[in-house]
Amino acid sequence: MKTPNAFIKPIVFSPFNPFNRCNSTPNFSLKKFQPLKILATGAILTVMVGLTEGNLAIANEEHNLIARNMMELQKSSERWILIDLSRQRLIAWEGNQPVYAVIVSTGKADTPTRTGVFKVYTKYETTRMTGPDYDVPDVPYTMYYDGGMAIHGAYWHNLFGTPVSHGCTNVAVNHAKWLFEWASVGTPVIVHD
Repeated sequence: MKTPNAFIKPIVFSPFNPFNRCNSTPNFSLKKFQPLKILATGAILTVMVGLTEGNLAIANEEHNLIARNMMELQKSSERWILIDLSRQRLIAWEGNQPVYAVIVSTGKADTPTRTGVFKVYTKYETTRMTGPDYDVPDVPYTMYYDGGMAIHGAYWHNLFGTPVSHGCTNVAVNHAKWLFEWASVGTPVIVHD
């Protein structure tokens, strides 16, 4: 019969054994982490400078407004449109049910699509869109929801999924037609990051 001590394996003293009290302190230097320390400090300062209390309050207020409106719309049976800028997606909803989703192209960094809660205020089957550096005739299935911002068909590019517009939400023409027929003046449009 074996005694309990027979099952215990001896601790071998080696440089890699954590139980070896004779181990010397490993050669560990914080110098190799110096670039990370500098990077982290720079990131913290950037956040502190860019996010003042005023900016944070405005950002939080808008975020809360968007979230409240989304929750209210999901409790209803109302038709509404969600534009997700970070994913470059547009989703048509009926209450809490998504009914149609497409890849879109929203505004570039220098001409961003504004976030917020809006409503479609006018619709045009075709219209001309002009700006300082563009003039596009016969833009199909256009629904304006925020000043000059609109959801519309784009026949002049196929870069959906990439922000390329002057602030509008570009949709492939066949998808824009579906949305145009589904939505009406007054349909809520929520745009978020």
